[in-house]
Formats: sequence, C-alpha cells, structure tokens
Amino acid sequence: MSKVTAAITGIQGYLPEHVLSNDDLSKMVDTSDEWITTRTGIKERRIMKEGASSDMCAEAVKGLLKKTNTSPDEIELVIVATVTPDYPFPSTSNVVCDKVGMTNAWGYDLIAACSGFIYALSTGAQFIETGRHKKVIVIGVDKMSSIIDYEDRTTCVIFGDGCGAALLEPNEEGYGVQDFLLHSDGGGRKFLLQPGGGSLNPASIETVEKKMHYVHQEGKQVFKFAVTNMAEVSANIMERNHLTSDDVDWLVPHQANLRIIDATAKRMGLPEEKVMINIQKYGNTTAGTLPLCLWDYESQLKKGDNLILSAFGGGFTWGAVYLKWAYNS
Repeated sequence: MSKVTAAITGIQGYLPEHVLSNDDLSKMVDTSDEWITTRTGIKERRIMKEGASSDMCAEAVKGLLKKTNTSPDEIELVIVATVTPDYPFPSTSNVVCDKVGMTNAWGYDLIAACSGFIYALSTGAQFIETGRHKKVIVIGVDKMSSIIDYEDRTTCVIFGDGCGAALLEPNEEGYGVQDFLLHSDGGGRKFLLQPGGGSLNPASIETVEKKMHYVHQEGKQVFKFAVTNMAEVSANIMERNHLTSDDVDWLVPHQANLRIIDATAKRMGLPEEKVMINIQKYGNTTAGTLPLCLWDYESQLKKGDNLILSAFGGGFTWGAVYLKWAYNS
C-alpha cells in the first residue's frame, strides 16, 4: 500500500475591499511612500473596516468549498492560525464552522504569529497521514488593523488584513506535504509581542492608557533574527531532502520584508523568478501571507512542482515546509 500524504487540493483567499496606501499613511504619521517602499517593499495594504477575523475566514472557506465542489458537512477538522481571534474564547475555528455550516467538524485556533500557517499546515497534515481524517481545512488569517497603533510608524506601515484557506486531502501519488522543520524560541518575545490582554497583563484602564494592546516590535532585533533563521531553515529543509536549487520550483516566503525574502532566496540559490512575492499589494498579513501567495500564484503552479514554504514570526517562531503541488489549476 502506498504511503498516504496530505495534499493541498484547493486554495482560496479573501481580502477586504478598503486599500490603505503609503500616501494615505503619510497623512497619518511621519512617513512617506519612499521611506516605506525602500525599507519594506510595501506599497499598500488591505484594511477591514467592519467585521472580524471569522468573517474573512468564512468568505475564504465558502469560496474554497465551491471551488473544490465540497459540501460543508464533509469537512472534519478546521485549524485557524491567528493572533487576532474574534474572542479569547470560543475559538475562531468554532465560529467559522458555525458561520459556514460545517456541522460535522471540530476545530481549534493555533497561535504562532507569522509562522502560523506552516504550523497549522504541518499539524493538519498529521491528521490526514494517520488516516484519522479525510478532509481538513487549514486557515491563516489576521485582522492586524485591530491591534496596530496607527500613531506608531514602526508598525503601522507593515501590517495589513487578509485570509487564506487550504483544503487538505489524502494522496497516494507522492504529492503534498513531504517534510517540515519547525522551531521556536520564547526568549524572542521581548522583541515582538502584544503585551496586554492576556493573563499576565489583563485588560485595565492602565493597560489601555499604556497602549499595551497594540503590537510592540523592536525592528532591528526582529530583522536580524528573521534574516538568519528564515534563510537557514529554508536551506536546511532542502539539504535534508537532498534538493538543489534546480529542484525547487518555488519559494513561498512569509511576506514581512522584501529584504528578508531576498536574503532567503539568496541562501537557497534561487533566482527572483522562482520567488512568490505579493508584499507590495497586501503588506504583512501575518498568518495570512503564505496561503495568499499560493492563491495569487495558483494559476502558475503545476502538478509535481516542488515548493518550499518558509516563515518567521513573533515570539519567536520559524520554520519551513517542503510540499509537492498536487494539481493543475
């Protein structure tokens, strides 16, 4: 009997309609289009004016189910990677299942910041490979505008809102998730975190006044760790699977900063035309960046293509997934 792997059999994204450009931001904080573009590669980002993360998830999942001709009651598990859940509880996954009518599914939320989607993809794949489930949906979503201080130019220029969802199903032809490498270092939390709102600093007048419910980032430290670790883990998963740069068809990198993406591609020996980039349109949607890349580039993907998904996130978290694409769109 052939080995069962977990293959992505469909991908769908959702983006809010409202566009916040660099010029718009220059009217809000001391910045400019040139300053943002040269440092990050971002030109604009999407902002959700009304609604929550679950609303973006619901729209992405509805589109995914329609595209793959799947009934909501066929879905058995939904994993939502996010740092902006609708509530502390219940989980956003539960809310999404209710909104879409996935009455036979159970689910949970997973927090790994910008690495959330590869953590969730790796986890969801295990339920397929063991034979426990046949249809699993993995979602990366964040409404970053809900935790960003638009008076802080070090963070407000970077982040946007967005969502992507993938359907995982069993595959016996050798396609799908081949390998993954995941890492974390909690010592990095002081450089990138949301200080308020948890059990350490529960919401209070003081935490609100101190702006502790917004993202806090020490950019230079985060950049240094991200450049090193995202590039290294991507090279490591290639070496572990005996892949050369010629064997890799696409790098799917987290869209945090164009310089980090370039450094990762260089470490892997990949030319620009093998790198998925949409940071200029959406900014950093945190857990949403990787599935949104796959969605944007879906028409260019061919069955059997070798993909390396790579990310680095707050806390710190980082990792890479080696994936063989399973279908022609």
